[in-house]
Formats: sequence, C-alpha cells, structure tokens
Amino acid sequence: MSYIGTQPNDVKKNTGLYTPSDILELTKDGSWGGSLELIQTQTLSSGNSLQFTAIKENVYDVHFLQATNVECSSLNTSISVRLSNDGGSSYEAGTKYELALKYLTTGGSFGEVDSTGLGYLEFLSDSQNQNRGGYMYLYALGNASKYSFTTFQSMEETTFTYGNGLYDTAETMNAIQVLTTNSNNWTGTVSLYGIKQL
Repeated sequence: MSYIGTQPNDVKKNTGLYTPSDILELTKDGSWGGSLELIQTQTLSSGNSLQFTAIKENVYDVHFLQATNVECSSLNTSISVRLSNDGGSSYEAGTKYELALKYLTTGGSFGEVDSTGLGYLEFLSDSQNQNRGGYMYLYALGNASKYSFTTFQSMEETTFTYGNGLYDTAETMNAIQVLTTNSNNWTGTVSLYGIKQL
C-alpha cells in the first residue's frame, strides 16, 4: 500500500496516504472503518411489529435502523422500538425507557416532549395515512456495563422530529423490536445496519 516517506498507513491513527484501490482493499478485508454493513431488511405488509433477533451486538457497538415508506391507517399511531436481553424471547416493556424530542411542523408550530418511565423508545411520530420515514442510531447494545441509548430523526408530510432515548439499565441487548405500542397495524420497510468502527 501507499505511504508517505517511512510512515506506513495506519487506519486507526489516520496516518498515511490511501489511494482508491487501497481503500477498496481495506474495505474488502474488513479493515476500513465507518462503513455500514447491512444485517437485515424486513418489509411489513400487515401487522404491528417486526423483530431483529440476530443483530451482531458482539461485533458492532453502534447500530443504524432505517425506516422507509411507513404508513398507518389509524390516528395516534407512532412507531416505537423495544429492546430484548434474551434474544427476542421477550422485549423490555415496563418503565425503563426515557425520551427527549423536539418537533417542527410545516404550519410553523414547534414543541418538545420529555418523559421518563416509558415502555418503549420513540422512533417515528404519529400520523395517519401519511408516508413517513426516519433513522435511529443505537449505541452500546452489546456492552453489559453501559446504558443503551439512541438518537433519531423522522419526517412525515407535515412534521419533522428529532431526539434521543435511553434504556436505563446497563445490560447486554441482543434483539430489537419495531412496533406500534397501541397494537395498530402498519406497513413499511425497516433495515438494520452495523457501523464498522476503527
């Protein structure tokens, strides 16, 4: 590989000079960081939840969840996330989640929501018969000594929402559920990625 003088390339220290072929080679052998690896994509055509039970929490300390073309036919139906510590046999509901978000509407109104003691992590805001999408970063799911937390953004036809969430117990989380907490049906596609670290 290319290098400047006697300084060899070091991805972790961000030193050296990389040609496009160097980058392709490093990406191919899994040494180039910051890239997304698709873990799984699921499309829901009818129902109220999807489960990701092989999330590679021992490989990635950051996950990326992306939702597209999500629609609900019922009012007051938001899409949320719950985590599992037993591989998806059950999902933590209780009151262990916390939330802080802000929203802005096309009508010019804005506001915020802060809440503790929730049974879910907010992902996509309420809407009826409106196409919406968004993404969520999930951090430290596989680290038993850290709290799992999220940051997210979502957009539907009239509202932009962004915020963060927290699962307030330090334990390993190894499955993710995407659902409506009021059991109303929805449709859409959700993809889960792992983010390769340096």
